[in-house]
Amino acid sequence: MPRTHFTAPREIWSNIRVEKLKVLVTDAIDREGLKALEDDPGIDLRYEMAPTPEKLEKFLKGVGAWLVRSETKVTKDWIGKAPDLRLIGRAGVGVDNIDIEAATLRGIAVVNAPAANTIAACEHTFGLMISLSRNIPQADADVKAGQWKRAKWMGAELQGKTLGVAGLGRIGREVAKRAIAFGMKVVAMDPFVSTEQAKELGVTPVASLEELVEAADFVTLHVPGSEKTKHLINKESLDWFKKGARLVNCARGELIDDAALAEAVKSGRIAGAALDVFSKEPLPEDSPLRGIPQIILTPHLGASTTEAQSKVASELAASVLAFHDKGIAFNALNLPGFDADTLKTLGAWLELSETLGRFLGQMLDSGLKEVSCVFEGEFKGSQRRPLSVAALKGVLSTMLAQGVTYVSAPALAADRGIKTSDSVDPSMRGGYRQLLIVKALTDKGEMSVGGAFIGAGEPRIVRCGEMGIEVRPEGKMIVLSNKDKPGMIGRVGVLLGESRINIADMRVGRRTPKGEAVMVLTVDEEVPPAVRAKLEKLDGITGVRWVKL
Repeated sequence: MPRTHFTAPREIWSNIRVEKLKVLVTDAIDREGLKALEDDPGIDLRYEMAPTPEKLEKFLKGVGAWLVRSETKVTKDWIGKAPDLRLIGRAGVGVDNIDIEAATLRGIAVVNAPAANTIAACEHTFGLMISLSRNIPQADADVKAGQWKRAKWMGAELQGKTLGVAGLGRIGREVAKRAIAFGMKVVAMDPFVSTEQAKELGVTPVASLEELVEAADFVTLHVPGSEKTKHLINKESLDWFKKGARLVNCARGELIDDAALAEAVKSGRIAGAALDVFSKEPLPEDSPLRGIPQIILTPHLGASTTEAQSKVASELAASVLAFHDKGIAFNALNLPGFDADTLKTLGAWLELSETLGRFLGQMLDSGLKEVSCVFEGEFKGSQRRPLSVAALKGVLSTMLAQGVTYVSAPALAADRGIKTSDSVDPSMRGGYRQLLIVKALTDKGEMSVGGAFIGAGEPRIVRCGEMGIEVRPEGKMIVLSNKDKPGMIGRVGVLLGESRINIADMRVGRRTPKGEAVMVLTVDEEVPPAVRAKLEKLDGITGVRWVKL
């Protein structure tokens, strides 16, 4: 992946290397990997494991870089108690324990080590798949218990089987490579991977989870945890699996409905599962996943290799040294080169731009090739780059991990072959002084959404494709593409009413009378997939999208 960077404000780092950089480590990070910091004469490195609040406040005085794992919570309050802090480093990928917004407003770079555990997680996934296919843990336990029942543990070969990979990020791609080397056919589902990219990887792209699992003998999950992917594997989707298929999950525990999976295995609907992650960790004693011989359980070992932990620490040390030497932080997760004043100047446009991206991202249903922004009206040149990045971040965050940020978004797009661009149109279409249009080019064509501020500075979605509309960018929405014909609004309203879905607001737009139209309904309740399926069957409805902002 291309390396990203955060350039520190010049006035802060004009005296680089004049004084030692004080670096505080408060979690267990591989010391051999951090040796480059210990050996550097310009670094004052201090380890203080799990300090009390009183001691931590004392230790933070004069600290320029703070290195943590997941145990230390780097909150807004703690950031406020570290007046000299300029860099926060997370040894790993996730940054849920760090208040990135508070750090950004202080001009503090937040960095992580995104690629260090890729191979470890990939190999653990493959290890679980082999163990699952050959019943290795169960057979081991049997022999140790004095048994010798070879017939009981008859297995299945990987060669010639089909592996379904849900998510083709770093880990998913590495798993796909190894599966191909084992003689497996690979089908994959990833909305941000185009048909051309999939073919380059040697995999067959599919458009939906249903299509993926119907084709697969083994299914492995590599998608982020989000509202959209929660319980991706549930009673309904388990019914799509081939009888006798097997499931592996080293991604996120919340992707699976545990009770539904346990029942599917016990009933013989699927042959087994191997899980490394769980919605609650440690796994509760009363979990339905326990006690089922065909389910292999490991305690979140995906990144637990000595090599991965060393790589994480080494990558973090390199970021600290680069920041101290040049004021550049590789793999920074927050907006690069912008101090608090610049962020305030961008104001509400930054949030609206990202919201437009999140709206558009949830409208897509095929491989993403390009994201572009068109700035119409009175935009300053300096505003285009950050707003374009914010829109891209919004699009990518609908499908990728929580680590998608202003800096990582361009790198993640480049890593997946997604082009990015922006253009200027000084005309004021529709009478808006400023109008931002975010476009996405996919395997199925182009989709776009436009936003502006109206009245007393109220943000609105004002275009959906080529159709004008005025929608508050908030809440839960059903977006319907339809034919402009009599009775459409009534039929939609009746169906939702019968399903006990309350409509808070409805907005309509159309290209021409009796032609293409769009309805955006803001609703108070979640709209179940079954209700959306009914909407799709209504005469005149050509598309249904579920959007949450």
